[in-house]
Amino acid sequence: MINIVWLLLVGSGILIAAVNGTLDSVSSEIVQSCKSAVEFVIGLTGLLMLWSGLMQVASASGLTESIAKAISPIVRFLFPSIPRRHPALSYISLAMSSNILGLGNASTPLGIKAIEELQKLNPRKDTASDAMCTLLAITTSSITVVPTTVIAMRGLTGSANPADILITTLIATTCSTAAALIADSLFRRASAKSRSNRGR
Repeated sequence: MINIVWLLLVGSGILIAAVNGTLDSVSSEIVQSCKSAVEFVIGLTGLLMLWSGLMQVASASGLTESIAKAISPIVRFLFPSIPRRHPALSYISLAMSSNILGLGNASTPLGIKAIEELQKLNPRKDTASDAMCTLLAITTSSITVVPTTVIAMRGLTGSANPADILITTLIATTCSTAAALIADSLFRRASAKSRSNRGR
């Protein structure tokens, strides 16, 4: 569907440019935009490698594991249905701590492993469990202390201090995570109520 939308937008733009007699200007802008996009991506790749490298050093030094241990009580509170010492809790803690450090690439495989472990506990294999939905809500809205991608983009576009968004990012991602958890709780209660009504 999205491909059709983009095709209509591009096609209508070219058609209007042809009618207005500005097709040459549109063509030159397309070429210039493509050139700028390639330059931006190449520059962004270098900066992302720098920040990701720094965060990987922090992770290798044990910082990720330290954060995972610190947030383990919170994880147990958010996932009461998971038995204590179950491997899923460790994967969830590590995934959350990776997201906190802005290591999205490291967090993804950990989140997948957590889902695989949660699926073993799931009584209905064809339906996502409450714990799975909570994990999805947390990881997609994740609290982030070091937003490496945004810092890299700001540095590439000429920001005088690319990292001065740390506080605002922390506030914004804390609010987004809180909203995700509230929505998860409300939907879970509504679902439980609906199942209870059907059981009567």
